[in-house]
Amino acid sequence: MILDCNGTLHSFGLPEFGQLGHNTDGKYFVSSTKLSYHFETVPKHIGFFYEKSKEGHVMAVKDVAIVDFSCGNNHTVAIDSKKRAFSWGFGGFGRLGHAEQRDESVPRLVKYFDYQGRGIRSVFCGATYSLAVNEHGMLFMFGQNKRTGEANMYPKPVLDLTGWNIRTVGTSNTSIVIAADDSLIAWGVSPTYGELGTGEINKSTAKPREVTKMEGLNITQVTMGYSHTLLLCDNSTEEVQKKLSLMPVFNP
Repeated sequence: MILDCNGTLHSFGLPEFGQLGHNTDGKYFVSSTKLSYHFETVPKHIGFFYEKSKEGHVMAVKDVAIVDFSCGNNHTVAIDSKKRAFSWGFGGFGRLGHAEQRDESVPRLVKYFDYQGRGIRSVFCGATYSLAVNEHGMLFMFGQNKRTGEANMYPKPVLDLTGWNIRTVGTSNTSIVIAADDSLIAWGVSPTYGELGTGEINKSTAKPREVTKMEGLNITQVTMGYSHTLLLCDNSTEEVQKKLSLMPVFNP
């Protein structure tokens, strides 16, 4: 998925669950028993966004200028200049936020956020879940970020983080790491591989927990791979420099 400077999305790759947003899953039969897909091998413009009423009526959404997006394994959530959220692709576990598990092959408006005061400022997708931070700083989750347990079929607030000023979020397969205020908060269920930063390789936690050794390091960005985490710190102040000097140093 690529966003150009005009607020237009382009996608390419495998369309299996409609995740390219071109109103097709690309399936075709090579023979009577062999199924394959029409891959998009060059970027293709995504030109249609829609909303669906409770009665099932479909209406086009006009004047969509995308400002940010995030991709999971087989789904995407994007936000536009009007703070509206759209999602498409694989709908399993409710990760698209439409209160159903139906796949979406074109970007669909997430109605939950389309109300005064519920606008979205940033989105982050994990493998089977989505996170959104609204204009008031509240974190919402939809989908499922653990192998067992309840899935959120529509956006629900993460109450454990109420009142925190969320700066940046990192997502992986099942773990989440968030820089909020002057702290680092992490959680994820087993198996974990040290990406939570607790100091114990296999230590997992189902609830958000502060990583105390990273407190006060002025973390400006978090990103995650499948089982590892990278942080950027602003070391322009003496206080942060002093704390960083006490951290272990990796010498390749």
